[in-house]
Amino acid sequence: MAVENAPACIGKTVVIHGEVKGSEDLVVDGCVEGTISLSDNRLTIGSNANIAADISAKDGVILGQVRGNVVASGRVELRAGCTVEGDIKALRLAVQDNAAFCGKVVLTQ
Repeated sequence: MAVENAPACIGKTVVIHGEVKGSEDLVVDGCVEGTISLSDNRLTIGSNANIAADISAKDGVILGQVRGNVVASGRVELRAGCTVEGDIKALRLAVQDNAAFCGKVVLTQ
């Protein structure tokens, strides 16, 4: 039975080449190459994820590997153990110890 308001999930064995768009919260634990666009929703990149995509979301939580730019109208969190190679543009940024980041940060108003 589906749980109301539970985020959609892309499992760790799923590989997507292309564009991912949606209007609900999303958890990605697999591989995505291309773009991810969730302009009004939260995106969580799981610890098993390997993402080579430009990301646009309201909020983002990154626990896995991301190669690409991240744009958020709200908050981006880089959790311990994640690796991000690309620029981040967001209203707020939180970085935990042991998060790896290579790129530039632009904090918007």
